[in-house]
Amino acid sequence: MMKFNFKSHCPIVLLLWMGLVANAQQQLPEWKPGYLDIHHINTGRGDAAFLVFPDGTTLLVDAGDMSETHPRTTSSRNAKLTPNRSKTAPEWIVDYIHQFSPKNQELKLDYVLITHYHDDHFGEVDALRKIASGGYQLTGIMEVGTHIPIKKLIDRGFEYPINLKDAKVQTEDRFSKDTYGMIATLKEYWKFIDYQSNKVGLEHEALLVGRSDQIELNNNPKKYPTFSVRNIASNGKIWTGYDNSYFPLFKIGEYPGENPLSNVIRIDYGKFNYYTGGDIAGIDGLGQTDINSLESHVAPVIGPVDVATLNHHGNRNSQNPYFVRTVRPKVWIQQNWTADHPGEEVLRRITSKQLYPGERDIFSTIMLQGTKDVIGGRLDQYKSQQGHIVVRVYEQGDTYDIYVLNDASEEREILSKHGPYTSR
Repeated sequence: MMKFNFKSHCPIVLLLWMGLVANAQQQLPEWKPGYLDIHHINTGRGDAAFLVFPDGTTLLVDAGDMSETHPRTTSSRNAKLTPNRSKTAPEWIVDYIHQFSPKNQELKLDYVLITHYHDDHFGEVDALRKIASGGYQLTGIMEVGTHIPIKKLIDRGFEYPINLKDAKVQTEDRFSKDTYGMIATLKEYWKFIDYQSNKVGLEHEALLVGRSDQIELNNNPKKYPTFSVRNIASNGKIWTGYDNSYFPLFKIGEYPGENPLSNVIRIDYGKFNYYTGGDIAGIDGLGQTDINSLESHVAPVIGPVDVATLNHHGNRNSQNPYFVRTVRPKVWIQQNWTADHPGEEVLRRITSKQLYPGERDIFSTIMLQGTKDVIGGRLDQYKSQQGHIVVRVYEQGDTYDIYVLNDASEEREILSKHGPYTSR
């Protein structure tokens, strides 16, 4: 029998051991009770953020799924389907949720929040979509919800400021000639809601502005009394900052487009604050701050936060100076999919020390070559320009880290870690 000479083999053993440790460290450490995890998922087809609350309650914000039939989707102007074309964008979201959901509980989504009815946020029907057994087309949140049960689905409703189920409204030019088929997709979405409500008991609600008890901890709320989700705005109705009261920015029958109607929320966990607001904007058509915009109205009730997602993906009509100065986050997260994002002037505003002092870190899910060609070296201010972005807030919300995960890999290994950051 050959004897193993540990002394002579020690360097080899050490190298093997170090390799195993290095491989183990490549994966995001598992979520633990007390952690707040916020995963910004890059599929190349729109927004999707998966959150695990401190007690294991789960929330998905949006499930973008732009049609593969549009020239803009498949052009170099837009991102590629990520990590590859073996699955649809919603199937990749489902795969991601499978990987990072708490391991000790049933796989489900306690809450889904759809910010507004655009393809890059809730899906888009086309001739290539499959039909589910429930009779609806599989796209966006409809496909995610077919694979993972949803307990409560929250959106902006459909009756205000105009009734989207009204046949007269649906035949208006702005909807009947809509290139991206919002009404056609909504009809499939409503079929999905009806079917899932009857099959698995899905609850469907419109976001209730001002409330902090619509999205809440389901498993152990008493253990984390400093955690809350505050509904800031929906349909242009904006929380006043006290009680559950709000004021409307738009009149009944006045439709400003989908973006200003986006659902807006703030999440608090101890000292930590996180903001996300769909596609609201704050710059007018002449490039000036619009003091009557959604950004200008919600900024005072949001207040300073630690982490903020860029409104409207960082489009040039967003992040007006007043909004930036008011929310002044330490970390900006850009969820984007096109060379239009960010607007160069947006980058100037969010990095301006004149608008607010101190350092700030910027992360993007993807930065396309067209953007790099136009903006150039100013993009070096980003800490990361590619990958899934995970905010991990530790117990009681005092500190947090940012992880960037490999979006080109189905394993989603860690590419970089940033922090620790101290909450406000």
